Amino acid sequence: MIPVSELTLLLEPVVGTFSFDLDDIEITRSGGQKILDVTIDGDTVVNLDEVAAVSRAISEFLDNSDAMGDEPYVLEVGTRGVTKPLTKPVHWARNIGRLVNVAGDAINAVGRIVEFTDPDVTLEIKGKLRTLSINEISRANIEIEFKKMPKEDAEVDSLSGDFDVESD
Repeated sequence: MIPVSELTLLLEPVVGTFSFDLDDIEITRSGGQKILDVTIDGDTVVNLDEVAAVSRAISEFLDNSDAMGDEPYVLEVGTRGVTKPLTKPVHWARNIGRLVNVAGDAINAVGRIVEFTDPDVTLEIKGKLRTLSINEISRANIEIEFKKMPKEDAEVDSLSGDFDVESD
């Protein structure tokens, strides 16, 4: 089996044919089997059909290569979702308008991402704008927002992480 860095270089073009980014690759062991966990991301919401198509393409590519070696493995392909931390500049750019919980030496707050120009992010915190470098932030996670919507507009969009909740 080749190193994750080389596997990433091999799989990036496969994922790229679907206009998505290969966000992360992780190889772990569970119950004596190898698990290849591939995370994809995009400028738009990635739907389940698209995840399945990318998974099939990766599986076909790996079946026709020796990148994973001879040992059997389980392939898992998914999206970043809203629970994974913002760790790359592209994560900040794709989440403009979202509420984020940030922590670092100079900040510990919840604010809305207003603007991002790498490496600087502008957050609206309690009605005031604050710009800082993402290099000063040690942890950043999206805050899931629950909004009450008019009955005719209520829907659940679990792929984007926006939950519009209807109540009587």
